[in-house]
Amino acid sequence: MRHILLWMARNRWLKEHLPRLPFARRAVRRFVPGETADEALAAAEPFRAHGIGVLFTRLGENLSDLGEAQAVADHYHGLIDQIASSELDGEISVKLTQLGLDLDPDATFGHVASLAEHAARSGKTFWIDMEGSAYTEATVSMYERLKAEQPNVGVCLQAYLRRTPADLHRLLPLHPAIRLVKGAYDEHTAVAFRKRGEVDGAYLSLAVLMLPRAAAGDLRLGLGTHDLALVDRIAEIRPRRSVLARRAAQGSSGAGPRRAQPVAANVDQVIVVTSAGFPKTCFEVQMLYGIRARDQVRLAASGYRVRDLISYGEAWYAWYLRRLAERPANVAFALRQLFG
Repeated sequence: MRHILLWMARNRWLKEHLPRLPFARRAVRRFVPGETADEALAAAEPFRAHGIGVLFTRLGENLSDLGEAQAVADHYHGLIDQIASSELDGEISVKLTQLGLDLDPDATFGHVASLAEHAARSGKTFWIDMEGSAYTEATVSMYERLKAEQPNVGVCLQAYLRRTPADLHRLLPLHPAIRLVKGAYDEHTAVAFRKRGEVDGAYLSLAVLMLPRAAAGDLRLGLGTHDLALVDRIAEIRPRRSVLARRAAQGSSGAGPRRAQPVAANVDQVIVVTSAGFPKTCFEVQMLYGIRARDQVRLAASGYRVRDLISYGEAWYAWYLRRLAERPANVAFALRQLFG
């Protein structure tokens, strides 16, 4: 089923004709509240009362004209102003191909730098979304370049890509903001893990690597997943005393070149504070609009930081098919819309 849906997402004929059908438009309304920024902002309002933040993204990718990229950038500048005037805990996330990456990378960088600077004036993080693996290196490189100029920028990493651990280690010195997702594109097995257990394992390993840094304030971590069992596993992770800490502790009780009292004191202090587990506030749980809404409220009420991703716009077809491919329950919902 997953492979069929991902094939449908790539099919040009279906992309042109299927969105015109009434049942398709009905089904997508669960996940896409509208086609305009005003509709997206209205959909965000109910989350305010629960202390749930919002991440907005206007759907679209792989533009064919730089003039379209300018229009997209202008749209996002307007959205940043609307978020600020509404005093909403809202941020924006963009795809680089939506800003012309295929056509002119330097022009794309100019757009993202301007948007990041605009977001910074409101104290907001500007996010770069991740696309298919053909764009991973260009996206990571542009994030590095942008982070050197603007500290308030984040990037999405996909756990199922085999290269992601190396990308993460490459970004850690930058004190990055990372949104970790499993990955939704149809990638070759040489590029990405395809079995669910492998993907979950990769996701968990990456989260374990980032949690201590997130708890120390050196990294902002967003867990972009609807897998509550996986979130629970991550939340139950306990910090481990490192080899460095053990050596430092041994050195503090005897003579020798390994004596490192300041390091031992710092590490032991962290261990004492976090011995019961990492605090819930050291990461965000980030879920899509229309999925697990009650669980989002429950998690926020229990002390987790939660952010809802609201996607909107006319170019919803490929995005929607990838969402259906991620969860069988989404397919069942779409079928109910077809025959309901």
